[in-house]
Amino acid sequence: MSNLLPLQAVLNARASVPAGDAAAGRRGCPLSDLRDRLRRAGLRPTRQRLSLGWLLFGRGDRHLTAEMLYDEAMRAKVPVSLATVYNTLHQFTEAGLLRQLALDGSKAYFDTNPSEHHHFFLEDEGQVLDMPDCGITVDSLPEAPEGMEIAGVEVIVRLRRRGPVARKA
Repeated sequence: MSNLLPLQAVLNARASVPAGDAAAGRRGCPLSDLRDRLRRAGLRPTRQRLSLGWLLFGRGDRHLTAEMLYDEAMRAKVPVSLATVYNTLHQFTEAGLLRQLALDGSKAYFDTNPSEHHHFFLEDEGQVLDMPDCGITVDSLPEAPEGMEIAGVEVIVRLRRRGPVARKA
């Protein structure tokens, strides 16, 4: 609940900076930075995109599903539908602001760090973790089919917790 007031206050705020000082007055303002980021990506900064962007990018790099973001939006009293969340996530992905991860056949995960990097997937918890940069190389890729090129290679290491260790008698 502590995030409710700052989110609503920031989204409803109106800058009272003189026209000539508008750019100078906005430097360092998270909401202005988000607006600029959306515009640079070719997206109009609508209230819903700003609200969801604030929730997405305001906590640093992380991995989440549409349902997780929708739950956060509901807790923050952001009036959006689950369909709007899905649409916004896909728009952000197409604009290069997010990276979609295919980890689980039933859910798509979105990464707020769109750079090339690899992941651990904790199967039991459905949690995604960034893999430390340890120089993983993928050798001997197959030739791409005629007229195609390889766009990228993602390494996802699936993990599960070990069961209880059997003791020797």
